[in-house]
Amino acid sequence: MFWKKKKNKEFRCSVCGEIHNEWPALAYASPSSYFQLTEEEKNNIAKINDDFCIINYEDQTDRFIRVVLKQKIVDYDDILEYGLWVSLSEKSFKDYKTNFKNTNHENQYFGWLSNYLPDYTFTKNIPTTVVTKTGNERPEIFPHKDFDDPFIKDYYNGITKKEAEKRIHEMLKNDY
Repeated sequence: MFWKKKKNKEFRCSVCGEIHNEWPALAYASPSSYFQLTEEEKNNIAKINDDFCIINYEDQTDRFIRVVLKQKIVDYDDILEYGLWVSLSEKSFKDYKTNFKNTNHENQYFGWLSNYLPDYTFTKNIPTTVVTKTGNERPEIFPHKDFDDPFIKDYYNGITKKEAEKRIHEMLKNDY
């Protein structure tokens, strides 16, 4: 699926009050499990940069990559972009990392959504398909359509412009 991003629209930021020409991407600085670590744990068992995160617990290692999710807006010619994290298996993580700078690398991986989004109560992990792109763009995720969750329904059915702007304002206010 692809939704064309409309240029030259105006958006008044609820934080700074200034008018911007495009909606911001709703980006998360880390996976939720990293965010929940203490500062000591972050320093001792975790490594994170803009694209990769590894957490080495005593009994397991969790591996995450940064991805993009594009949310359709039903009453507006645009999308709302999220900068999210997904967890990958060791094999998938190694393949992605090995090919990270390969501009021709295309692959798909199974991943679990690793951020909690406002307005949704995730009672189960959300399964996704992670699709890498040529040109070293961030991979895009597609939630599994057959998984029963309000987030999945909103992803495939779309949300309204009013809802998208509400999410943007909330994200900017709360600095996720």
